[in-house]
Amino acid sequence: MQASEEGSTLREAPEKHAPTASPSTIQIYARVRPTRPNSKLHITPERYWCSSGDQDQHHVGFRIPKDQAAGMINNQREVYDFKFDRVFDMDAKQEEVFDTIAKPVVASVMDGYNGTIFAYGQTGSGKTFTITGGAERYNDRGLIPRTLQFIFKEAQKRHDFHYEVSVSYLEIYNEVGYDLLDNSRDAKKLEDLPKVSLQEDEEGRIHLRNLANIPAKDEEEALNLLFVGDTTRMIAETPSNPASSRSHCLFIISITSRREGEAQIRRGKLHLVDLAGSERVGRTGIGGNLLKEAKYINLSLHYLEQVIIALHEKSLGKRAHIPYRNSMMTSVLRDSLGGNCRTTMIATLAVEDELIDVRRPTASRRFVTEFVSHASPFA
Repeated sequence: MQASEEGSTLREAPEKHAPTASPSTIQIYARVRPTRPNSKLHITPERYWCSSGDQDQHHVGFRIPKDQAAGMINNQREVYDFKFDRVFDMDAKQEEVFDTIAKPVVASVMDGYNGTIFAYGQTGSGKTFTITGGAERYNDRGLIPRTLQFIFKEAQKRHDFHYEVSVSYLEIYNEVGYDLLDNSRDAKKLEDLPKVSLQEDEEGRIHLRNLANIPAKDEEEALNLLFVGDTTRMIAETPSNPASSRSHCLFIISITSRREGEAQIRRGKLHLVDLAGSERVGRTGIGGNLLKEAKYINLSLHYLEQVIIALHEKSLGKRAHIPYRNSMMTSVLRDSLGGNCRTTMIATLAVEDELIDVRRPTASRRFVTEFVSHASPFA
């Protein structure tokens, strides 16, 4: 298996294909992870709630009793309420999540736009299950397998278009990128894989060197690439989750299309991002190398938060510079965040008593808050 080119180039979607800005450009969702079988964790009745009313009335809330150690008189907040475009409770099916969150974004990418779908939350909250899925049942397929199936089925329906699909799989670990689809060497650990580097040309386009961009002629080939990348991913254990990813993973689907009889070519790119688990390093019982990893994770999430804030301020005319270069992830996502790109985030939530930590200023909570409050102004 060979890549179609030495590296991947990130190009801005042509202005003539740019969609009109609308409230649907950015959507923010929440999903509550079902409880685990035989789990020793507990859920106090009425500790959390979900409500779905009118289009603008989807909430998830938590009730946190006051800390008795603080004394009888204290001003600790007890009720926390968060608003989203939609909240998926424990009984939500994978198909329902895909149809709501991903299908509109994927369809726009097939029309030549760029898009990004984030799965975000603390370690063990169900990010990887949502974006990749479970291995035991076919119905447990996540956003990526369902996206690939949708693309190739939809391409077959559009008889007057010719589509070409290619796939890249990038892992960012401690601010170093690795190509998960490389098969040129017998990699026994992540550091054996080719390191992906960023280069910017004179026109401001970002090039990803050493990242394979492999054509896939059908769903089976694309799913095989996903399987190859997933088996290469670096998995580590933390006390919060015995199978916790310590890195950000970006599954990138590039689509080129042309209508029969026309010379115009449309290019769209979709990033499906499984963000590394974010938690307060002081409460997870980790140290040494894992502590270093956690600090890199939280720093990169901070830079992603800063980009969202900067995009909001730019939309208000308060600034012109967006700090994409601060981290590798924001550099890679440079042409797929803000503006006319479709950006979707699903915040995955664990509601067991031991995992609820809304009072602590974690990177997860800060970023979700900034994303929600700053989404619509530049949508």
